[in-house]
Amino acid sequence: MRSARGKWRIILDLLEIIQAEEKPKKTRIMYMACLDWKNFRRHFNFLLEEDYIIKCNPDNESYKLTENGYNLLKKLKEVHEILC
Repeated sequence: MRSARGKWRIILDLLEIIQAEEKPKKTRIMYMACLDWKNFRRHFNFLLEEDYIIKCNPDNESYKLTENGYNLLKKLKEVHEILC
């Protein structure tokens, strides 16, 4: 049985997916992170509001990491390695 992920593990998963994929769209990110729409929207909006991710261009709903996003990803990976 799979244990529930905490907020920071979900954030880490979202950042890893956005980094690994080439300009992914919201739906792809949501499905790859195995999240329902409500939880996805909450965490995704946090990343947008805090400037960890940005929309690539207004016409194309694809996203990429900002410099802050790369820094957060690096720090969360370090914490995850220590805890797991």
